[in-house]
Amino acid sequence: MTAEPLDVKTVITLVADAAAAPSLHNAQPWTFRYLGGIGVLRLYADLRRGLPRTDPERRGLHIGCGAALLNLRVAAAAAGLAPLVRLLPDPAYPEFLAEVHLCGTGPPDGALAQLGPAVRRRHSSRLPFRDEEIPGAVLEGLSEAAHDEGAQLLFPGAWHVQSILELVRDAEHRESLAPDVREETARWTHTQLPHAAGVTDGIPGEAFGPRQRGTSAPVRDFAAGRPMPGRGWAPFEKNPNIALLGTARDEPADWLVAGQALERVLLRATADGLVASITSQPLEWPEIRWIVRDPVSSMAHVQMVIRLGYGPEGPASPRRPVADLLDIL
Repeated sequence: MTAEPLDVKTVITLVADAAAAPSLHNAQPWTFRYLGGIGVLRLYADLRRGLPRTDPERRGLHIGCGAALLNLRVAAAAAGLAPLVRLLPDPAYPEFLAEVHLCGTGPPDGALAQLGPAVRRRHSSRLPFRDEEIPGAVLEGLSEAAHDEGAQLLFPGAWHVQSILELVRDAEHRESLAPDVREETARWTHTQLPHAAGVTDGIPGEAFGPRQRGTSAPVRDFAAGRPMPGRGWAPFEKNPNIALLGTARDEPADWLVAGQALERVLLRATADGLVASITSQPLEWPEIRWIVRDPVSSMAHVQMVIRLGYGPEGPASPRRPVADLLDIL
């Protein structure tokens, strides 16, 4: 609890934790600016790192930046800080996503602080999970994590899970017929094993996971038909545990809320011993996105499909150095 501006070393640590967040194709579309005189850290969208073919409305970009914002809040709470956050503080500059006053004098958020150790442990796992149910109490905790951030997390029944798997296959087929989308995916995903030294963004081949025998889990195949020597095949869980994260509205502010909720769910899952992978593939096509939602639920807009379970942790994806992300004024 402090009213004094933070030292630069602390700010660098906070931004490093923020940048551990997931983002579409691991593009890491964020930058930060620290106004040391007033203790304010600003979050901006890095539009150069957008995916105009896959994410033309920048919904995914906002979700990734929201996840980074949640990590920042967790790291701040773990450091004993009580940041005050304003989303989209200047309508004239839509790429200015959030302003974080780090020098609040209230008590730190204890629930967020407890998630601090999970920030660097959380990695997407595109490996096979065990066919094992998740206890109801754990699922309830994940739902609470989403609710605490103003979003909703639902666990669809068996028939709906099968429908989602079919929509994932539909999206894969659509992508296979869209050379511009395939080209964009190829630009951000690296099939080399091991990945080239010095690469600081995108998805490395080690994180692709094996090709599926069958199509029982909603795991995106980033190789998308490209040759990848050394990559094998494996059966995945037959009954995947799927969650849908959604919001009542579908505007940029809601996407930032969804990103914070997504990362809080993922950190809570990590702390509970679960592994996860996420996919927006069926949500990237407007004509099928609306079908993903459960028609009998109150969730109006699905923002992410999450696969949860017990199994091996995925490898870490590369991260850009903080010096490339942070300006200090």
